[in-house]
Amino acid sequence: MATVFNTQYDIFMNVKQVADYLHLNEKKVYALVNEGQIPATKITGKWMFPRELIDRWMLDSTHGGLLTDRLILGGSDDPLLYRLILQFAQDTKARALISYTPTGTRLGLDLLHAHRIDACCLHWGPQAESHTRHPALLSQYAQSHNWVLIRAFRREQGLMLNPRLASITHRPEDLFDPQFRWALRQAGAGAQRFLVEILGQHGLNSSSLKSEVTALSEREAAASIVMDQADVAPGARAIATEFGLGFIPFGWESFDIALPRSIWFRRLFQDLLSRLRSAHCQQLAEGLTGYDLSNSGELLWGDE
Repeated sequence: MATVFNTQYDIFMNVKQVADYLHLNEKKVYALVNEGQIPATKITGKWMFPRELIDRWMLDSTHGGLLTDRLILGGSDDPLLYRLILQFAQDTKARALISYTPTGTRLGLDLLHAHRIDACCLHWGPQAESHTRHPALLSQYAQSHNWVLIRAFRREQGLMLNPRLASITHRPEDLFDPQFRWALRQAGAGAQRFLVEILGQHGLNSSSLKSEVTALSEREAAASIVMDQADVAPGARAIATEFGLGFIPFGWESFDIALPRSIWFRRLFQDLLSRLRSAHCQQLAEGLTGYDLSNSGELLWGDE
């Protein structure tokens, strides 16, 4: 069905026009632009606002929005969450769009800030420090005052390695030798962050390692070992189990979900939390190994 426009306003509006259209003052419009909350584009130094997108933005802000039948997750990779969401999508069928695209923690947060995804999965260092690190990471984004942080689970993080190597060493430092090939992760990935900290404890950095592979997800890192492109890579115990690899633990980490408060209350996200707390999820976690689901669904930060 064709969109019917009020001819009083242009298809592309300037700041003054959109302020009039929304019954706001121009200063508030600029504030919305700077916070990334309103659809806008800059053309020859001036902000312009596509009226059709402004209309959709207004509708999405009303009573939970038009997109309550959508749940798009990005950010960090995890096999347990991946399985849950695949089953969730299968159960929901065409009634809603539910998807999970692992991008790494940092890119996921960038996408969340740009309103490209509904929620971002993240992990950023050891469990003992996550209660300060994760909120500090979120606070770097202007949109974070509208976000909450929810615990998905804790998981064991470490090194995934060729089973042959697992039979001869259980010490990470043995694998820093130049004879071993590493699959490293991209900058901004939580697994890479954890590895950099472990290397620092040994007076090393990632450039000290022999590496010709940069994996963009933990599954890609594990696959590079299976395909004999690398000997070792940072990753979670569950991924190592999934691919039949050896594993040397670094410790436990928090795997959390950041999302806007409005989406926190959406039925689809609440359904996902219920699935995380289910007996079926516990059974999956036990099969993959390396999970603690005791605080799944807990609100960690952002309830002001």
